[in-house]
Parts: sequence; C-alpha cells; structure tokens
Amino acid sequence: MDRRRSLRGQAQLSPDGRWIAYVSNESGGNEIYVQPFTADGKLGADKKRISTGGGSQPRFRRDGRELFYVAADGQMMAVRVSGATFGAPVALFKTRMLTGPLQPGIEYDVTADGQRFLIGTQVGATPPVTIILNWTAEAK
Repeated sequence: MDRRRSLRGQAQLSPDGRWIAYVSNESGGNEIYVQPFTADGKLGADKKRISTGGGSQPRFRRDGRELFYVAADGQMMAVRVSGATFGAPVALFKTRMLTGPLQPGIEYDVTADGQRFLIGTQVGATPPVTIILNWTAEAK
C-alpha cells in the first residue's frame, strides 16, 4: 500500500468560477490539474491532468481562454481553454525564475490578453555559501 501523502497547493479559480487549477503530487511528481467547481461550491469529479512533464504556479488568463503554468524545466507553458476542453500544453518561452515543489506563491502575472508577463526573475548566479568551522578558535 502506498502511504505517500498527496500534497496540493497553488490553487487558482478560473475567472468564470467554473474551474479550479492546482498543483498536486498524486502522480509521483508535481503536476497541474483542473477540476470543475460547481455553483454550489463543490468540486466536480471530472479531474483533468494538464501538465505532461511537471508543473507549478497555474494561472488563468483573465478572460479564462488560457491557463498558464511553469514547467519543471522553467518553460512558461500555455494551454487553450474552450468550455470544458483543455488543449495540449505549448511552450512559450524559457524563464529564469526559481521553481520548486509547492512554492508558497505565484512568481508571475500575465496581462488580461495573455500577451505580456511580469516575472520574478533570477539575476546573476546565486553566491556560494561559506561555512566556517571551528571559528571560536580563530577568534582567540
């Protein structure tokens, strides 16, 4: 029996309130899923896996016609949405943002028409960490 705990996070409601997109590790890695969200406030049973090779930070375009997410390799991905149909993910561009399992927030925003992005980006290389052992002996 598999006793791994399924983690979910980074939930995003579609602008029309019909869908909820989220990250879950139920497949063994972090992936993007969508589920219908009913008018009476319950999750529908028709869960769909959207990402194909890992993903985080799902975000709907303001008109609900696209769902964006960041793939495990840092690619910004777009998925067309038409009613209850979700298209295949398409890579838009490579980001330099920090990605990781269930980061606490969304590190980007997208314009209403889905044409421009504001992204929290890594600048330069991360400085190395220096650990000093036996520093008290040096202080004497």
